[in-house]
Amino acid sequence: MNALRNKVQLIGRLGDKIEIKTLESGKVVGRVNIATNEVYRNAKGEKVTETTWTNLVIWGKNAEILDKYTDKGSEIAVEGKLSNRSYTDKNGEKKYITEVVVNEILLLGGGSKVEKAQMEAATSDLPF
Repeated sequence: MNALRNKVQLIGRLGDKIEIKTLESGKVVGRVNIATNEVYRNAKGEKVTETTWTNLVIWGKNAEILDKYTDKGSEIAVEGKLSNRSYTDKNGEKKYITEVVVNEILLLGGGSKVEKAQMEAATSDLPF
């Protein structure tokens, strides 16, 4: 049951191009928002679509793949864990952030870019 703790899976569209940073340590980190939609009918029978925006943090090769093969509006699936953090802004106010730290990505929507990205991800662990 430990594998079920703090696990998030989302399918949605990127709100923008991923922002990539290379840290002093050489590690690569990316940040981007993903929009997920829930569609239902209200009490009057009208179709309602609710969009939820979620902050994603993506490390290493996954961040590089998203940078190389996706753009604003690209459809992706992610799996990761929820993370909460806080910081003090320049006005001295404490701010709280909830984000998903991504472990796995899957590019959706097909096309040659997606196929190239999937091949790159599948072969990135090979020793040659």
